Amino acid sequence: MEYRKIKDQENYEDTSQNDIESLHRKPLSGVVINSAPSSLGGSTKSSWKLKSIVTLALTLLTSSQAILIVWSKRAGKYEYSVTTANFSVEALKCAMSLVALAKIWRSQGVTEDNKLNTSFDEVSVYPIPAILYLIKNLLQYYIFAYVDAPAYQILKNLNIISTGVLYRIILKKRLSEIQWAAFILLCAGCTTAQLNPSSDHVLQTPFQGWVMAIVMALLSGFAGVYTEAIIKKRPSRNINVQNFWLYIFGMIFNLIAIIVQDYDEVMNKGFFHGYSFITVCMIVNHALSGIAVSMVMKYADNIVKVYSTSVAMLLTAVVSVFLFGFHLSLAFFLGSTVVSVSVYLHSIGKPQPQK
Repeated sequence: MEYRKIKDQENYEDTSQNDIESLHRKPLSGVVINSAPSSLGGSTKSSWKLKSIVTLALTLLTSSQAILIVWSKRAGKYEYSVTTANFSVEALKCAMSLVALAKIWRSQGVTEDNKLNTSFDEVSVYPIPAILYLIKNLLQYYIFAYVDAPAYQILKNLNIISTGVLYRIILKKRLSEIQWAAFILLCAGCTTAQLNPSSDHVLQTPFQGWVMAIVMALLSGFAGVYTEAIIKKRPSRNINVQNFWLYIFGMIFNLIAIIVQDYDEVMNKGFFHGYSFITVCMIVNHALSGIAVSMVMKYADNIVKVYSTSVAMLLTAVVSVFLFGFHLSLAFFLGSTVVSVSVYLHSIGKPQPQK
């Protein structure tokens, strides 16, 4: 789950990465990013500087996500509980939402749109996306038994397809011919990047890895579409309030997952057993990545997001060469290039409003 925003009703591509934060165009409450410039030249310079900062932040955070998960393993397995790690991410993001709300309450006071107390009907819709994100986030750890970090960065772009198709089916939003072509290119790019000519197996990623990647894409897409439908019922509601309730349910379901999956281990060894500095960095990274995405959506543009995604794929591959002995093949380079082009085409190919 990440802080993200919706730009308009047709811009469904911005919801491809997974949660309620992606569905608002409101500024990041409680955070002042830029002040009014004193001149046009100052405005241009400040805008360029801000765009560069958020681009760099998003690129580094995106590329390091998969690397940190793989790096947190010891002897090929996680020494810590992945359910407690997920719970920690949700708790950290919930705390961030409360801090932002506290700033709003001090400056603007408590209003109908930013107060935490609400009706049962409003909060009763949040468990569904919370459960979807719980499953998706758990799969995010287990998929690395079948794929490496660079392959994960490529395959997770499949959620663009699932989000687009589900928008067409559920919300009846029209897809342009360019976007359908981008979907085909995206599939071709993901497949090309996984070609393995030096082995009897045509693709590097085994069947189980592809299945998990597709399931993750479907869960991410459906959760994003469902959450947008929720938000449009009350668009004036403060984003931090909605985030708070989503994260509360996320914490509840992750707590249930801890009890079901890791109860004995947590009780005998402790909640933070097996945590290392890399594990803590991974948790902070997951919490901050969404904030970087929201800043891109608010203060930069879609091209920046595409650029960050493309560079992150290659940066992950380069870093993995030194950390994990990854082989940077021509097939991977060509595949990641095709994926980058498809993401770009999808971002610029949205249907124009009919007059």
